[in-house]
Amino acid sequence: MDFSPALEEGRLIQRYKRFLADIETASGELLTIHCPNTGSMLNCMVPGGQVWFSRSSDPKRKLPGTWEIGETPQGRLACVNTGRANPLVEEALRAGLIRELDGFTGLKREVAYGQENSRIDFRLDYPTGSAFVEVKSVTLGFDGTAVAAFPDAVTQRGAKHLRELACLAREGVRAVQLYCVNLTGIEAVRPAEEIDPGYAAALREAVAAGVEVLAYGVSLTPRAIRVDRRLPVLL
Repeated sequence: MDFSPALEEGRLIQRYKRFLADIETASGELLTIHCPNTGSMLNCMVPGGQVWFSRSSDPKRKLPGTWEIGETPQGRLACVNTGRANPLVEEALRAGLIRELDGFTGLKREVAYGQENSRIDFRLDYPTGSAFVEVKSVTLGFDGTAVAAFPDAVTQRGAKHLRELACLAREGVRAVQLYCVNLTGIEAVRPAEEIDPGYAAALREAVAAGVEVLAYGVSLTPRAIRVDRRLPVLL
């Protein structure tokens, strides 16, 4: 996935009210832009750190741009726009880069399913049946380790999705939790039990029920982001 139009560079002043960020562009312009991330963004940002943003030309839009990439306190790059994860995974699926899910004959997005009125990110159809794939964007990294973690804040919604996948697996339907690790310098992924023990427990219960857990890392620059490698999941 190429960033088009090209991203512009700036420096972070502050993020506030969850969806707003003040930045200073490379030319000295002060802007308030949209922060498309509902999480805590723990370890994803540092005041004065580099950011890259997409600028909008829509005159009806209230904010002039969207925060896309940020420099982390560990010196990594994180794609903080969680809306990029699903298109990125779809691009990888259609290119056959996620080998465990290759060979599908149909792909549908946002399909209603489950006992708790959920929507799955992708339903992949195969000659032998369907696979339900839930995608989560991972951006939480730490000092002194190349292991990323999810989530970065308590997520009841994430636990709900795992329960739904577990129900499918118990019924003999293929169910997959896919972590898209939008953070450079990462070699593995784990549940962030210290942040949300309920989610970590739900993940282990889902695995015990037969849910497949996959993680894929990305190559990330201010020019492009692409899924490029399988990562181990440490349960």
